[in-house]
Amino acid sequence: MTLNMKDQPISLCHQNDLIPNSGICAEFAGKQVALFYLPNESPTVYAIGNWDPIGKANVLSRGIVGDINGQLVVASPLYKQHFDLLTGECIEHSDLCVPVYAVELVDDHVLMNQ
Repeated sequence: MTLNMKDQPISLCHQNDLIPNSGICAEFAGKQVALFYLPNESPTVYAIGNWDPIGKANVLSRGIVGDINGQLVVASPLYKQHFDLLTGECIEHSDLCVPVYAVELVDDHVLMNQ
């Protein structure tokens, strides 16, 4: 049996790199990923693309995390649009979205499938 390395999750960062209730930026396959550590939620780590399609900059990891009608969101620091952390959809502009990545916290690593 041949093991395909693409099937193996990669470690984006360690848990101690995360900031509770805030975001950080990590790089994966040449793209910036915004990671949000929400220790009181389930799951505790969320990942979306860092590129703000409205502000045209990699800034979503610097946004403020909150919720709108029970949806976990991050507000872009540029023009304050909100992006759903589960779907990537922009709340104010439903035709816009950012990529969402499946991540999990295992031991002290944030893992993402390739």
